[in-house]
Amino acid sequence: MDYRQLKARQRTERDNYPENLGLRVHRALSWLNRAEQCDDDDGRFIFLWIAFNAAYAHETGEKIAPDGRRVENFIFKLVSLDSSGLFSQLIWHQYSGPIRLLLANPFVYQPFWNFQNNLPGYNNWSAKFEKAKKESNKALSDQNTATVLTIVFSRLYTLRNQLIHGGATFAGQVNRQQVGDGAKFLGHVVPCVIKLMMDNPKADWGKACYPVQPDDYSVKYL
Repeated sequence: MDYRQLKARQRTERDNYPENLGLRVHRALSWLNRAEQCDDDDGRFIFLWIAFNAAYAHETGEKIAPDGRRVENFIFKLVSLDSSGLFSQLIWHQYSGPIRLLLANPFVYQPFWNFQNNLPGYNNWSAKFEKAKKESNKALSDQNTATVLTIVFSRLYTLRNQLIHGGATFAGQVNRQQVGDGAKFLGHVVPCVIKLMMDNPKADWGKACYPVQPDDYSVKYL
């Protein structure tokens, strides 16, 4: 499943989508298309994250940055609607090994970096990390798809911050494994996200952030 297939379907259905879903899918597909044209892992990861953000982010006034609870709620909704088992197939049959490696990597665990930055309350980051690994392994053993996806996205969000905020070198030698694995994983997850949203147009996906305004809006309010 890729941009070409999803876009062909979207063209046939988009007139019947609610406005907010139509905008989310349109934007997410545009960034998926850009990601698929990338020949480097850094760019691919970033564009895929933007596609994911376009799919789930809500208009929330001044605060539109993604947070853990909002992503968690979105993932649990998607998994509850995933009657064909797209995510379970992906996690348990394609990415169980890379996911275990990612969850055992302290460099995508935010408390580790909080400790490195001397933030108070993180001297015991390693104990928290070991506890998080046990909880992750239990979720993997129980094949708890929603929980595993939530944990994975929390780690990928740390990686996203490293890239977006200039905490990594483009095509550098450090963090290559997690960037490459993260890009591959998102390259499979994001199309599944878009497909499930199109499969469920009657679900409440919330108001999209920065909604499109009439052409004369800027003139009227300047």
